[in-house]
Amino acid sequence: MRLLIAIVLPWFVFFTIGRPFAGILCLLLQITLIGWLPGAIWAAYAVSQYHTDKKIAQALKR
Repeated sequence: MRLLIAIVLPWFVFFTIGRPFAGILCLLLQITLIGWLPGAIWAAYAVSQYHTDKKIAQALKR
């Protein structure tokens, strides 16, 4: 679900994963239509890293 949001509203994803400053920067980038694509790619990458970090944290708990 976050990946779909990353494509449609890239700035919002950063707020859902706890990175508000990146969200504000991405919103500024998204305001320009040229920055929409890099913002969406950045958000999708951030979601991927978020899931990877969660898996690593869960593996270290065991």
